[in-house]
Amino acid sequence: MQTFTMINEGFGDSVEHYDEGQEPNSRPPKRRRGYFASALIGAIIGALIVLLLMPALVRNGILPDGWMTDENRDEQTGSTIQKSVSLDVTTAVTKAVSEANAAVVGVVNIQNSESFWNDERTDAGTGSGVIYKKQGNKAYIVTNYHVIKGANEIEVSFSNGTRVSAKILGSDDLMDLAVLEIDAGHVTKVATFGNSDKLKAGEPVIAIGNPLGLQFSGSVTQGVVSGVNRVIPQDLNGDGNPDWQSEVIQTDAAINPGNSGGALVNIDGELIGINSMKIAQEAVEGIGLAIPINMARPIINDLERYGEVRRPYLGVSTLSLSEVSGYHLKETLKLPHDVVNGVAVLKVEPGSPAAKAGLKEYDVIVELDHSKVRDIATLRKHLYIEKEIGDKMNVTFYRDGKKKSTEVKLTRQMK
Repeated sequence: MQTFTMINEGFGDSVEHYDEGQEPNSRPPKRRRGYFASALIGAIIGALIVLLLMPALVRNGILPDGWMTDENRDEQTGSTIQKSVSLDVTTAVTKAVSEANAAVVGVVNIQNSESFWNDERTDAGTGSGVIYKKQGNKAYIVTNYHVIKGANEIEVSFSNGTRVSAKILGSDDLMDLAVLEIDAGHVTKVATFGNSDKLKAGEPVIAIGNPLGLQFSGSVTQGVVSGVNRVIPQDLNGDGNPDWQSEVIQTDAAINPGNSGGALVNIDGELIGINSMKIAQEAVEGIGLAIPINMARPIINDLERYGEVRRPYLGVSTLSLSEVSGYHLKETLKLPHDVVNGVAVLKVEPGSPAAKAGLKEYDVIVELDHSKVRDIATLRKHLYIEKEIGDKMNVTFYRDGKKKSTEVKLTRQMK
């Protein structure tokens, strides 16, 4: 008897024996079906083992990472498939930006400069502005006073590069605001005013403007409200002493030179502040400041209508007690030793509300409406922010060491 060996490839070694002269196809059908079923079960088990071992083989470097991706299978078959993925990323931030971005423009301060040959017009600086109103064929822009200060001409730059001439309707150095008028032909969007009184610390905000000039026009930075009702002393006349206190919104959204006058908007795209300044110290990062829109709106309205801010008028020239020498505190003003805060009256305008109320030179104002007056900045804040033309105001003061009071009826200063 002669013996033959057959190997079933792919399913392991399976050995069959049959006698010479016996035809293989003459085996009983049941036996063939049994071998086929065994082979199928073996294939399934083998495939499961490969699938279970695949992660371990990839981790150990035996198989390359991602070897079973569509790209690898395509490489094995010699075919090439190019895929194009398009994502439509729309978030609350992108919606807010699209709502406000077109209302923010560049403001170019043009000044005349003398050269050897002739006078030249040069761009002395670039800031930002916000279109807040469109009426007829005119549009109105709010920006910072320091952006347009000293300008011989002003131009407004749109995002498409178009520059148009602008007219300064009015400006106010105390609030650092100015209003411009332009032709409305290129205006496509006007900002929507929000309510800055409802801002909360931690609320997301977005700053839009032109940092470092028109090259980065329409730049967007995101942050949160770091604080509300911050009080920043301002030295407006450069004498080294604060003479105004700016109430501002603090944010960590990046505000850089050129952002001044731009928009600070909330998550709904509403204008809630005018970007004004940042604290620029080497050890300080992420402290940007903006003028609350609720404080800015009355100023904007006055500048647009009258070209100036119509504030209540008291009619005195004053000096903070902190700037008065100890000798004059005692000998000239004759103050009690415990009076260290207030403002000294250096001059009273004839016919002014102060004069009519009986205030005189060398009086020392210590309270307004029973609220303490610390210095010139607090006096101006009470007078310009908390009072209106026509209001009555109680003034508490010292004269020759004696405490007195009087009532003043505030009027509008006549030029």
